[in-house]
Amino acid sequence: MRATGYNRAMSVVPSNVTFDDDTMWVDLSDGRMLGVPLAWFPRLFNATPEQRGRVELSSVGLHWEDLDEDLSVEGLLADSLLRSSPRKRGPSA
Repeated sequence: MRATGYNRAMSVVPSNVTFDDDTMWVDLSDGRMLGVPLAWFPRLFNATPEQRGRVELSSVGLHWEDLDEDLSVEGLLADSLLRSSPRKRGPSA
């Protein structure tokens, strides 16, 4: 059976998360980096840098206990408005 884009997305996990003033940058295990506007996620947009930094990475996505926020890699990849690149962009980790 050939792997579809959806099936490949299921095996991709987050490896790092960083933020700049208006974007969340998610490094993925396959080398891609997703840039997602913070405005899409009001809890993250309104959070302090310290709160944003307390993210837990898992095999399915990102979790912020203090903010009651959960984002799945599958959901981030499925959004057609995402900006993605195989090259590293954004802030240095």
